[in-house]
Amino acid sequence: MAVIEIEGLKKEYRRLRGGSTVAVNGLDLAVPEGGVFGFLGPNGAGKTTTVRCLLGLIQPTSGVTRLLGVDTQKDLKSVIDRVGSIVETPSLFPGFSGRKNLELLGALQGISRTRVAETLDRVGLGDRGNHRVKTYSLGMKQRLGIAAALLKDPEVLILDEPANGLDPAGIKEIRELLRGLGRDGRTVFVSSHILSEVRQMCDQVAILARGRLIVSGAVEDVLHERSAGGFVVKVPDLHRGLEVLQGAGMEGTIKNGAISVKLAADRSPSITEVLAREGIYLSELRPLEADLETVFLELTRDPAAQGASAQEPDVQDPGSGGRG
Repeated sequence: MAVIEIEGLKKEYRRLRGGSTVAVNGLDLAVPEGGVFGFLGPNGAGKTTTVRCLLGLIQPTSGVTRLLGVDTQKDLKSVIDRVGSIVETPSLFPGFSGRKNLELLGALQGISRTRVAETLDRVGLGDRGNHRVKTYSLGMKQRLGIAAALLKDPEVLILDEPANGLDPAGIKEIRELLRGLGRDGRTVFVSSHILSEVRQMCDQVAILARGRLIVSGAVEDVLHERSAGGFVVKVPDLHRGLEVLQGAGMEGTIKNGAISVKLAADRSPSITEVLAREGIYLSELRPLEADLETVFLELTRDPAAQGASAQEPDVQDPGSGGRG
């Protein structure tokens, strides 16, 4: 079942001096139920505009957005209690405690103080709940914002750049929190431009560039499909091992304490055979994988894959009151 469905989404902003800018251009996306889904793209790719359209915060120029099977442009209210979200920095009262902030929000939604306490514990703020928000680190404020989104115990959590601006410790806290929420059975949809975090945190990923979907699937499948085509070889004497392999007509280089060999996947036994004939024995032999950064840069730099030029503008949309 697809929890989030986007079909042919287009968002075009009118410029104040005439003309228009296309922020999202014919986007199709399906997000399956459960786990953490990364919505990845460089700044200006159209991520925030897509999230705003999905949540009914701005009106798309054309296309359909569905949450839990419901068209969000027509009937979002029927599923809104099953969805939690953060778009941009959460609004908090700095002079109040974290607990008081959540209790005020909960009172508007008929949520009990018991649920507030449970949610604070879930995001790791149980022991700081009675402290004023102005004493919180940025990472703690982000976790409190996620707690606010979790008060309704939603099935779907939609977060726009939740780790943006955090230090490494704060990023790690958010990563572990979101992975745990995904394991609980929720669908966690996270937009991000932090490549290293997506691989560590997400089960699946979609890469967006210039308002278009470039690729979507399980993170490891996306990497495997664009693997560098070769093997990582470790032997006691790297220079001798490289000399032997090159003597057998194999192209290779020494990098990061190992030999990288360009070779078709079905020829891995020949590496072992060539080295063994010279009395050189392997300590490691594994496929050479493309890292997410390499794949990301390759895909988002390809003009043919990106289609027509577009950007995610920071402009006012006269028809919606929203931002790009």
